[in-house]
Amino acid sequence: MDRERPRLGTVQETLLIPLYARAVENRKEFPVLRDARAEEIVAAIDYDFARFDGLPSLTGAMLRTVLFDRWVADFLTEHPDGTVVEIGTGLNTRYERLGNGRVTWFDLDLPDVIDLRGHFFADTARRTMIAASVTDEAWATEVASRADGPCLFVAEAVLPYLPEPDVRRVVDLLCDRFPGSLLALDTAGPGFFDTQEEHDALSKVAARMQWYCPDPARLADWRPGVHVAASHTLTSLPGPLVGELPLPYQEMLAVLAAQRLPQAEGYRLNLLRLP
Repeated sequence: MDRERPRLGTVQETLLIPLYARAVENRKEFPVLRDARAEEIVAAIDYDFARFDGLPSLTGAMLRTVLFDRWVADFLTEHPDGTVVEIGTGLNTRYERLGNGRVTWFDLDLPDVIDLRGHFFADTARRTMIAASVTDEAWATEVASRADGPCLFVAEAVLPYLPEPDVRRVVDLLCDRFPGSLLALDTAGPGFFDTQEEHDALSKVAARMQWYCPDPARLADWRPGVHVAASHTLTSLPGPLVGELPLPYQEMLAVLAAQRLPQAEGYRLNLLRLP
């Protein structure tokens, strides 16, 4: 591991928001998840993370991560020798939280992000980093040649930042090369998309969403046979998951649900079965 204090460079700042959310959560007495590794990484990066302090979006990022973690855990319970691909992995530590010693795991992101990850993570026999754009077919060829068992692709806070033609290209690529696989992704509705300039976290970074999706079921219009296995807003998370959250989170979600804010109701967390 490189001991030099890494700088952000050209890496998109958006990947730091979920990282910092996990670091802040780890300091709490009753967190929704523990991630000491996130705290270590935050301390090692030369960046002013304090600009994100107290933002409600940190809570939203945590809830999204908890649901995506649940989907990955459920997949590995059913397919312990399966393959998981983190699309736009950023500085995620999901493998550290959920790796079972049997899964084949790939962390995919752009070269500058993978270079940053190299300060903190290393390839192992079961986990490999791939430096490539998600629209590049070469990474899919590599994964297909090494994948073991069914595949789950996790695209957390990634696809909305791509132009729609690129999102279509990604969906086509996954359907063509990995039929029958699962894809976890978030989608932003027009209300969320149109107000991102006022968003508490996005307004502090340069990146902007370029694609919105009013209804994830419409992805079947792109590729017939795409099936929405699950779709939730932050205020309609699965009951069993909400029941496991610390009480302050449960109370906060109840208040947010009663407000029915268009921005919150239009942002969805989805699990798709690809044809």
